[in-house]
Amino acid sequence: MGEELVKSRNASVFITIIKSGSYKIEVKSEEINVKFIINMLESHYYKDMVEAGCDEAGRGCLAGSVYAAAVILPPGYQNAELNDSKKLTDKKRKALREQIERDAVAWAVGVVTPEEIDKINILSASILAMHRALDQLKVRPEAVIVDGNRFKPYKDLPYTTIVKGDGKYLAIAAASILAKTYRDDYMDALAEEYPQYDWKGNKGYPTKKHRAAIREFGVTPYHRMSYNLLGSRELFIDFEE
Repeated sequence: MGEELVKSRNASVFITIIKSGSYKIEVKSEEINVKFIINMLESHYYKDMVEAGCDEAGRGCLAGSVYAAAVILPPGYQNAELNDSKKLTDKKRKALREQIERDAVAWAVGVVTPEEIDKINILSASILAMHRALDQLKVRPEAVIVDGNRFKPYKDLPYTTIVKGDGKYLAIAAASILAKTYRDDYMDALAEEYPQYDWKGNKGYPTKKHRAAIREFGVTPYHRMSYNLLGSRELFIDFEE
């Protein structure tokens, strides 16, 4: 965890403010011993600029499009529930999507298809999806912050890549939630057409069940043919975004 900045203590309550932006609150008495963390992500990276946060979803999938979102939040915006979408339940993500769409100054979602992914590679496709999301914003940003460590310049705007940025900055966390939830909805719809691949469960990721279905039923028009669709037992990695 981050550096401890402030510590307040009395007979029953301990409060530690962590430099990373989290508040660790520990309450102790003879009857109760409770610990919990309240994540308070940073409001903005660029000061006094209209800043868009970007993130993608679906980069590691065997099937389906890659989605990205761009979000501009109001100055000084705070939401203690916003965090990296991977750390939230599906129910919480959907509830937060409504809040983000209501509160944001502007938001948009960009999509790059499996056919495009196969032509230009997934890294370029992920960045293209972010650019498409930025293109659709109704308010022009003055700067861009991006989850991860790779990006390509968008027009003439300054940008910063931030590793694990979806757990550090509110706009990136908001973008991660929009990208994830809209892509999940898309994969759920595809699952109605191709139920044998369990896309409602795996969302297109390389699970054992997904790869077993590819072996049994073959590929669909939504599979990424440039990927190692079948994998191997020795190298198989069952991962989630």
